[in-house]
Amino acid sequence: MTVDDRFTDDFRERQIEREDLGTWNEIVTGPVSDWATDFSHMEEEYAENAHRIWDDLRARCPIAHTERFGGAWLPTRYEDVAAIAYDTEHFSSRAIIAGNYRPPLDLAPVGGEPPISSDPPFHHDARKLLLPAFTKTNVARQAVTTEAFCHSLIDALEGRELVDAATEYGMHIPIRVIADMLGFPAEDGARFKEFVEDALEGINQTLEEREERGDQLFDYLLAQIRDHLENPRDDLTTHLINAELYGQKLEPQHVAGTMALLLIAGIDTTWSAIGSSLWHLATHPEDRRRLVEDRSLRATAVEEFLRAYAPVTMARLVKQDMTFGGVEMKAEDWVLLPFPAANRDPERFEDADKVIIDREVNRHAAFGLGIHRCVGSHLARMELRVALDVWLDRVPEFTLADPAGVRWSTGQIRGPRALPLRIG
Repeated sequence: MTVDDRFTDDFRERQIEREDLGTWNEIVTGPVSDWATDFSHMEEEYAENAHRIWDDLRARCPIAHTERFGGAWLPTRYEDVAAIAYDTEHFSSRAIIAGNYRPPLDLAPVGGEPPISSDPPFHHDARKLLLPAFTKTNVARQAVTTEAFCHSLIDALEGRELVDAATEYGMHIPIRVIADMLGFPAEDGARFKEFVEDALEGINQTLEEREERGDQLFDYLLAQIRDHLENPRDDLTTHLINAELYGQKLEPQHVAGTMALLLIAGIDTTWSAIGSSLWHLATHPEDRRRLVEDRSLRATAVEEFLRAYAPVTMARLVKQDMTFGGVEMKAEDWVLLPFPAANRDPERFEDADKVIIDREVNRHAAFGLGIHRCVGSHLARMELRVALDVWLDRVPEFTLADPAGVRWSTGQIRGPRALPLRIG
């Protein structure tokens, strides 16, 4: 097979030229003076104390504002988060990572990482292309290999007293799963971790640094595309290369953007959910003992961990000047949608601040709300369930070895990046 003309060397140059038409704002970092008027989701204080900050804002300023990142808003009530998530008329999804760079308006309705960055009506059709890969049936097939891989990770910890459950267990599970789905080499896991951190935690880098890191990701994806063109196989990458929309093959940027989305979002979200769940069990021995002794509780516990420690905050861009919730939003303002904060809203959930592992009614928003609800929710649930099942069965006794050694990720995906546990 000859290399598809869509994926020639000049694709990267065309992509960079178009992205340069966007808006770049001054980098703003440093301590927050008041979370209601100067918030920053990139600060360590936010990462470590997010729940306390959301509670405070919900009580005195439910829609916070900051001039950082060129202007951004942070609603903290379920009602407001849901209203914005469902409102595609006034809020665009053409960029979902809030930072110093706003992509050009002409990027809509496709966006850089379809379908999560796509607006209607394009979004509906782009999303449909992915649905077959994430059905319950397909996910169930992957559960067997995921379980075996989790056991192999535990095997590697045998004889150890101290382990980092974030980097030696949780991180590797979604990396292996998404690599298998995309048909990428499993040994490239370390590179995937770098791509994730660059995209989600590196938004305060300079424009030159962001472009360089973006080039590295694109070059990797282009190499994988070319390999799949020469060696087609039954995986998501080949599916995207061959997929058609409106009677034509997908544009190269659509293919590469969707691959980037699956690679980055598919890893960090589940890595964070697994780590947060293990952090909770390490710091709440009664819950740990209950789940070790009664496997029937684990399904509801997984849903409660997803609610209480939902990792994902998405972003939108305001389409035009408007009033929302009593505040004046300007065109091109960022709006963060902290689904974790919505899940902690006492107006929505009884005992919202408590983790109740046998909670019966639990319609949480961990996977988002509206048209962009996570297409991979079945996969994420499976990975979290299998990861916890194997860990609890193999490592029933564990505690937090060093509370000061826990490090939470900054940015829009929240989860432990270092989780020192004492096992056995």
